[in-house]
Amino acid sequence: MKRLMALMLIAMFSVGTLSACNTTKGFGQDVEKVGDKIEDAAKDTGATDPR
Repeated sequence: MKRLMALMLIAMFSVGTLSACNTTKGFGQDVEKVGDKIEDAAKDTGATDPR
């Protein structure tokens, strides 16, 4: 019984860890896209013009 509980806890921890990696990667990609949009908007308004 104790062995079964230990295996269940390890399995739940593994699933949580693996899904968190995908979530973090997706979040990073979303932040990068937002940064690109902000950069594009700054270029369109001339905010990055060195004049």
